[in-house]
Amino acid sequence: MITELATDRRELKTVTQQADLVVVGGGLAGTCCAISAAREGLKVVLVQDRPVLGGNASSEVRLWVLGATSHMGNNNRWSREGGIINEIMEENLYRNRQGNAMIFDTILLEKCVLEKNLTLLLNTAAFDVEKSDADTISAVHAFCSQNSTRYLLQAPLFCDASGDGLLGFMSGAAFRMGAETKEEFGEGFAPDAAYGQLLGHSMYFYSKDVGTPVKFVPPSWALDDITKIPRYRQFNTNMQGCNFWWLEYGGRLDTIHQTEDIKWELWKVIYGVWNYFKNSGKFPEAETMQLEWVGTVPGKRESRRFEGDYWIKQQDLVEQVTFPDAIVHGGWAVDLHPADGIYSEKSGCTQWHSKGVYGIPYRCHYSKNINNLFLAGRIISATHVAFGSTRVMATCAAGGQAVGVAAALCKELGKKPRDLSSGDALSTLLLRLDRRGQYLPDIEVSDPSDLAAKAKISASSELKLAQIPANDSWLKLESGWAMLLPLVPGTCPTISCPVNAEVATTLRVELRRAIKASNFTPDETIEVLTLEISAGESIINLPFATNIERKGYHFIQFCENPILSVRLSDQRITGIISVTSACNRAVATSNTQSPPDGIGIDTFEFWLPKRRPAGHNLAIAINPPLAGFAAANTNFGPSRPTTAPNAWVADPADAKPELHLTWNEKVKMSNITIEFDPDWDHAMESVLMTHPEETVPFLVKDFDLLDGDGKVLTEVRDNHSCRFHHAFPVALETKQLTIRIHTTHGAPAAIFRVRVY
Repeated sequence: MITELATDRRELKTVTQQADLVVVGGGLAGTCCAISAAREGLKVVLVQDRPVLGGNASSEVRLWVLGATSHMGNNNRWSREGGIINEIMEENLYRNRQGNAMIFDTILLEKCVLEKNLTLLLNTAAFDVEKSDADTISAVHAFCSQNSTRYLLQAPLFCDASGDGLLGFMSGAAFRMGAETKEEFGEGFAPDAAYGQLLGHSMYFYSKDVGTPVKFVPPSWALDDITKIPRYRQFNTNMQGCNFWWLEYGGRLDTIHQTEDIKWELWKVIYGVWNYFKNSGKFPEAETMQLEWVGTVPGKRESRRFEGDYWIKQQDLVEQVTFPDAIVHGGWAVDLHPADGIYSEKSGCTQWHSKGVYGIPYRCHYSKNINNLFLAGRIISATHVAFGSTRVMATCAAGGQAVGVAAALCKELGKKPRDLSSGDALSTLLLRLDRRGQYLPDIEVSDPSDLAAKAKISASSELKLAQIPANDSWLKLESGWAMLLPLVPGTCPTISCPVNAEVATTLRVELRRAIKASNFTPDETIEVLTLEISAGESIINLPFATNIERKGYHFIQFCENPILSVRLSDQRITGIISVTSACNRAVATSNTQSPPDGIGIDTFEFWLPKRRPAGHNLAIAINPPLAGFAAANTNFGPSRPTTAPNAWVADPADAKPELHLTWNEKVKMSNITIEFDPDWDHAMESVLMTHPEETVPFLVKDFDLLDGDGKVLTEVRDNHSCRFHHAFPVALETKQLTIRIHTTHGAPAAIFRVRVY
């Protein structure tokens, strides 16, 4: 029993914590930042004002996680974000391929609680800062409403991943809110006043058919006239969750201080929509449906953007500018929304894509005037137009991981965030990110400590791609289809394939490529063949006469002809994919991007893969066979297809594939990392959407690691991750390592990279 005498006032319990890094904000950017820094050895405190992690990805909002893949609706092949966010998405696929937001919460929480260097403070809101001088934060004050405790969090480094930039704002960091003019940065897509300067908030709902009539009496605040929503005819009862991303409001208001007002308006809309479904008489199927869940926290898109040493802008994205300090890649469309949101007569969004992925500089990820403040998430130093792309969660998460590594490097080198933006410190940062699985577009990273780079690499077999064998299915060419093949300089191989024509016809086949070698937008036609096709089944040859001038992916394109069919294959192969000109209606209205003149956006065609279980390769034969799948690919380069597959792929006929690393004399090693193929093309949306498998077919499932004497060092079974790391209990001395693969999840065995330290 506790008894206290009356007093004039009492102080709350206060806990003081010392850390190396304090991260404010537990969305995906802050979560990945905290995990990343903790794994680098920093003592980290993650402050999150909600009961769960994930921000817009959490069960409180339930927006699917997306980034450069854009629902597989753009030309950014093999572009999913790597590192920690991919680790999270892989685990979510394995445990939760049905897309349950509550399960996604548990995965994020588990990733944090397993890190011994990470202290997680949920339901804890930062509300004040202390500064040691005008340019330096020394502490953050926070309060947890659940345990009535104040926290004083002291550290030499801080990261603002709060979404609204709370820490940056309180510390006096320079920021902007609203849209720049076209003239300031020369951005042709900058919006005018009629379109509006801010993106609004959204809120979602879930429904369920319970099989028995359910009545609905709307609350007093529900919207009573659905026609106030210009797009009300788009409502249908098959939609729920973030399919209603366009239930958006607030772009004309202060999206920080009027968030509660915005929330109430969105509740008004949601309950009005449900009343429309249930009581208008236009949706008889809704009689047995009930409202399962309504969001209580709006998903925010835009508020403050903070000034770093560089403002990334529209032209950087569209032109895919190569930045020497690029620490993360982006690829979502430049995606702006009318400020009036759901009450606008305009389309819910205007999206313009780049021809490929782009890099985001490190200089956008720290404050220009607060010298120990990192920026992560949607608040980084981007113009309003560029923000339309950089704001999406997977991109923000990858940026958060990079900040976590940068913070660790600051401690190791005794430097401030800005000090890592050039020179040897930047090179070290890029190397560290490359080792952690971060994709750095157009940046070559050499790793002098990697013993694998000094090894002779060999394998029991290497794929020589002579054919993609046919199954029993035919695909009618109701749209154009193409095989993306990695070709090398020299004579173009002859391609042959089975076709089936209803009547005699002609077929146009084109050899195309991207002007930029690392892109997958076919903006250059090299050669055109017109073939006479007889009725019935036949084998056709494609004798392209063009010499291939440069290494890179080329499109073998079969043009639309609905009376002609091509044969499909069941075989899936790392670095090989089929694409079609059929449009993805989730992200585009046409298979060609056709922007108006003068806005600085490119016109080009979309060539897109189909999702599994569809998306089969076309059955073709190749003479001479393609030989770009060598074992030697595994000790250098990016761990995903770029201008080449960048992988060792075993011959499908090899029943026991092995990869060998051999040194001339014994080497001492403590760690090995193996990077497999997680199908970087698959979007892996976290919630609502379902996926056909728990583990993508390109991953290795069961394998052993052996030393030079054939001793098994470790056995791995039922692997479902693209990154395997093994730390030897005692440093190993050997002249050889062997990776012996027993089974895969379906495709031929493949490895992108092996690193040995």
